[in-house]
Amino acid sequence: MINYNPKDWFTFIFRFHKADTFRKLFPLIIGICIYSWLITFLEIRVFKLSENSHLKNIPVMHSLLGFAISMLLVFRTNTAYERWWEGRKLWGALVNNSRNLAIKLAVMLPKEDQEGRSFFRKIIPAFAYALHNHLRNEDTRITLFDNGENSHPLHHIDHKKHIPNQVAKLMIDHINECYTQNKIDGNQLIVLNAEMQSFSDICGACERIKNTPIPFSYSVFIKKFIFFYVMTLPFGYVFILGYYVIPVVAFIFYVLASLEMIAEEIEDPFGNDDNDVPTGKIAANIHNHVNEILA
Repeated sequence: MINYNPKDWFTFIFRFHKADTFRKLFPLIIGICIYSWLITFLEIRVFKLSENSHLKNIPVMHSLLGFAISMLLVFRTNTAYERWWEGRKLWGALVNNSRNLAIKLAVMLPKEDQEGRSFFRKIIPAFAYALHNHLRNEDTRITLFDNGENSHPLHHIDHKKHIPNQVAKLMIDHINECYTQNKIDGNQLIVLNAEMQSFSDICGACERIKNTPIPFSYSVFIKKFIFFYVMTLPFGYVFILGYYVIPVVAFIFYVLASLEMIAEEIEDPFGNDDNDVPTGKIAANIHNHVNEILA
């Protein structure tokens, strides 16, 4: 995720970072400019069409369709941002629940039970890392904990199965073991249940966002709409703008295509794009906070 100052206008205007849509669309913008020049040249120089041509009425169609395409893009970007923001809220909830669980365990577990404290000090952040890697289809990074010693509880994880579920089960198994060994009582077990259940709930909600993209037909329709809208712009506006239609059409294409590209990027908030939710950094923060609490 890009860290920036939202009040710094001039930096945004004159700097092109690697995630900027202009860089990605530059080849297409050049193609649109060439296409617009070709249409303009043919209409003015070759066919020598005048303002009395029926093509001059094409801008009427664009003015009618402009409202429709703007509504579609607004809905598209709002839907994508809602998915991004929900993903961020889920990881914020994971941070809070991890801290709450660690605080409760730090109070409930006996001070002399260093083995139990060490287990939860490793397993709670392990769930965050496992979920981060699961959403990015990577292997769980066991080596992030205690240099990969064999004592780490994740060494028996089956990487062919759902890893976050296995990590959550390990936590519940150990909490149940603490209950059977009378390290915690029944009331304390009920108090811990909310945080334990939240791990699976958060994982399921993140998977819902990850595995349910925008419907294919809707996404394809918007792209086709933008393409044909832009491709027909030079035919009518050449009589009004002349060769100035080239930069105008290129700019309109840049604006419309950029909105669609931004929506595509943020609708999956758990990827590797610059604007995605920084799940790796959040997991690292959970790791540090839990270590402090259960030290």
